[in-house]
Amino acid sequence: MSKAFEPYELGGKRLAHRIVMAPMTRSRAYGPGQSPTDLMATYYAQRANGGLIITEGTQPSEVGQGYPDTPGIHSAEQVAGWRKVTDAVHAEGGAVFLQIMHTGRVGHPSLRGLQPVGPSAIAAKGQIYTHEGPKDFVTPTELTEQDITATIADFVSAARNAVKAGFDGVELHGANGYLIHQFLAPNSNQRTDAWGGSPKARIRFAVEVAKAVAEAIGPDKVGIRISPANPLGDIDESDRTDVEQTYTALVDALAPLGLAYLHQMEAPEIRDLTVRLRKQWPGTFILNPFTGTEPTGPGELALVDDSTTDLIAYGALYLANPDLPARLKAGGPFNTADRATSFGGDHRGYTDYPALTG
Repeated sequence: MSKAFEPYELGGKRLAHRIVMAPMTRSRAYGPGQSPTDLMATYYAQRANGGLIITEGTQPSEVGQGYPDTPGIHSAEQVAGWRKVTDAVHAEGGAVFLQIMHTGRVGHPSLRGLQPVGPSAIAAKGQIYTHEGPKDFVTPTELTEQDITATIADFVSAARNAVKAGFDGVELHGANGYLIHQFLAPNSNQRTDAWGGSPKARIRFAVEVAKAVAEAIGPDKVGIRISPANPLGDIDESDRTDVEQTYTALVDALAPLGLAYLHQMEAPEIRDLTVRLRKQWPGTFILNPFTGTEPTGPGELALVDDSTTDLIAYGALYLANPDLPARLKAGGPFNTADRATSFGGDHRGYTDYPALTG
C-alpha cells in the first residue's frame, strides 16, 4: 500500500493520511457580506475524511476580493459563517487551513467599487469574469509604502480571524498570479524601491507577510503556496535563471520561520526545480503536481512513496469525489467533475457527487 495512506503529523495535528484537498474557488459565498453558508459547511464536511483540507481563496479585505461571491475573513459575520465550516470538518475528523488570497491587480472596480491594487501600476492582459460579463483588467493602483504596511496588517488580521473561526491554520496564497505572486514576478513588479528589482527585493513582501502572520498566530499554523513559472494572471516568469534565483532565495528566507508547510503548485517542465526546492525546504512539503490536461490521479501517489513530496494535493478529483482517499485506495472508480458547475450555482455539482457504497 502506498505511504500516502499512512498517518502524518502536521503542526501538532495528526492527519489520517497524506492526501490533501487543494484550494479551489467555488464562488458560492452567498451569506451576508460574502460569508460562508450551511451548504459550504456540508461541502467541506463531505471531504474531511481525516485528512487536510485547504479552503478556497478567501479575501483578507474588501479590496482583496477579485471574483464575485468569494468568501471573506474580515468581518464578524464571515468569522461566524466559517465557524460552521470548521466545526463540520472537525466533527468528521479532518483538519482545515484557510487560504488567505489577496487577488491584487486581478479584479475589477465593478465588483466592490474599489480600484484593484498591485506592486506596480501595470494592468494584466486579459479579462476577468464579473456578474456583468467578462471585463478587461484595469490598471491597478500602485501600493505605497504605507499601503504595503496596511496590507500586511490585513493578512495578520485575517489570520487572527481564521483562528477565531476555528481553523487549524492558514495558507498564504503566493501563487497563481495573485498579490504575493505579483510581487515575486518581474513583469508585474517593476518597483525601484526596496520592494522590487532584484530577486531579493521581490521576495520581500512574501517574507514580510509570512513573518508577520507567523508571529501573530504561531508558525505551526502558517503554510504558504507558491507556483514558480505559472503564467496565470499574466505572470511572466519565463526567465529560468531568474525563477530559480527568486524561488531559492524565497525558500531560504522562509525556512528559518518554522512554518507548517510549503505548498507548490507545479508548472510544466520544472520538476527539477520542484525537487530542488523540496530538498531545500526543512519542513513539510505539499505538492500539487503538474499532470497536463488530466487531473492528478492515482499514479501521482508514487510521488509520496519516492519522497518527492510529503503530502500530495488533489484538486478536480477531490471536487468530484468527496470520498477520494477511499477511492484512491480502491483504485477507483472516479466521478468526473462537471466544469459547468465549478463556479457559482447551488448544490448541483457541489454537494451532490455520490460516494462509494458498500
